[in-house]
Amino acid sequence: MSALGLTAVLGGCGLTGDSGEVTLKLVAADYGDSTANSSKKYWDALVKEYESEHDGVQVDVSVYSWSDVDRKVKELVDAGKAPDLAQIGAYADYADAGRLYKADDLVSIPVQADWIHQLSDAGEVDGVQYGMPFAASTRLLFYNKTLFTEAGITPPTTWEELATDAGALKAQGVKYPYALPLGPEEAQAETMQWLLSGGGGYTDTLGTYSIDSSENTGTFTWLKNDLVAKGLTGPVAPGKLDRADAFAAFANGDVGMLNGHPSLMKMAAKKGVKFGMVPMPGKNGESKLSMGVADWMTAFKENGHAEQIGDFLDFVYSEKNVLAFSREYDLLPVTNSASAVMSAAKQDADLKPFLDELPLSETYPVGETSWAQVSAAVKKGIGQAVASGGSPATVLSRLQATAAEAQTAE
Repeated sequence: MSALGLTAVLGGCGLTGDSGEVTLKLVAADYGDSTANSSKKYWDALVKEYESEHDGVQVDVSVYSWSDVDRKVKELVDAGKAPDLAQIGAYADYADAGRLYKADDLVSIPVQADWIHQLSDAGEVDGVQYGMPFAASTRLLFYNKTLFTEAGITPPTTWEELATDAGALKAQGVKYPYALPLGPEEAQAETMQWLLSGGGGYTDTLGTYSIDSSENTGTFTWLKNDLVAKGLTGPVAPGKLDRADAFAAFANGDVGMLNGHPSLMKMAAKKGVKFGMVPMPGKNGESKLSMGVADWMTAFKENGHAEQIGDFLDFVYSEKNVLAFSREYDLLPVTNSASAVMSAAKQDADLKPFLDELPLSETYPVGETSWAQVSAAVKKGIGQAVASGGSPATVLSRLQATAAEAQTAE
C-alpha cells in the first residue's frame, strides 16, 4: 500500500520503443481508482512529450497497483534486473544496500532546492538523500456538518472538546462519534497523528525510537479512558476497525469525526455528505504538528544512465508536471513552486487546508531500515492498547522493545 493510504487496483504497461541510444525503465505505482484516471495515462502523456524533445532517449514505463508495485520492484532487483527508476512507497533498504544513486548525483540544484524541505529531509539515510519525494499528503480532522448542527456543537480544538463533542454525538444516536481506526490496515497513521497531538511521536529529536515515552503513554491512556471506554468510538473495536471501513462509514453519514486525507473529500461529496475540515486537536489546543506522508522516486545504479536519469527527473519535477499530477489525484505537490501555485488557485481551494498543514508536518521515520518492521508491529498490536483490559504502558513498552531491537540490527 502507498504511504498515502491509497489502494488503487489497476495495473498495466506504459510506452515502449526499440529505437534510440538509451532506454530508461521506470516502474511506477498507480494512483487512479479507475481505467479513466490510471497513472498510466499520466506517464504516457509525460513520456511522449519528453521523448519528442530528447532524441536518443526512450522511457519504458510499467504501472502496477499499490498492491503489487513494491513487490514487483523487489523481484526485479533480486533478479539482477533493477529498473533505472522506481516510484514506490519506500527506499531505505535499497539505499542501505548501496543500490541507489544519491539525489545529488542526478537532479539539478534548482530542482533539489524546490523540494519541500521536510520531504527532502525525510528522504535521507545518514544525512544523504536517496529518496526523492514524489507525492505527499497530510491529515485533517473531518467532521460531519449535519450531525454537528443536530447535536448543537462546534469543531473541537482540544482533546477535552473532542470528547465532549463525541459525547453529544453519541447522545444523538451517531453510530461512530469519533472513528478510531487502529486495525491492521493503516493503524500506524492514526497512531502517529495522535502521538503528535500529544506532544510525542515515534522517535525523539535524535531519531531514536521513543514509542513508550511518557507523552505517548499519556496519549493512549487518554484515548482508552476518555474515548474508547466511554463508548465514543463506535460499535467496532478500534483494533478491528480499518481506515478504509472508517472512511466508508463517514461517506455513509455514520461518523461524526475522524482523521482523513484528501481522497476522503471526493468520497464524502459523492455521497452528499456535508463536511468540514480542521487541524487535529491537541492535548491543550490545536496540534502544533500534523502527520505528513510521502511516496518516493528512487533511481538504481545497476544500469548506469545517471545523466539521462537526471535529465528526465528534472523534466518530471517541472512545475507543470508536478501540478498536473497533484491535481489529477488530489495529492499535495512536493515542490515549493507548485505548492505556491495551488495555494493561490481557486481550482485548488479544497486542498488549501491540507497545503497549509504541510509545512507543519512530520513524516514517518522512513529513513530507518527498521521502520517497515516497526510499522508492521504497530499495525498488529496497537489496538490492544485501548482494548478493554489492555494496558497502554505495556503495549507501548512492547513496541518500543521491538523498535529498539530492529534499530540496533540496522
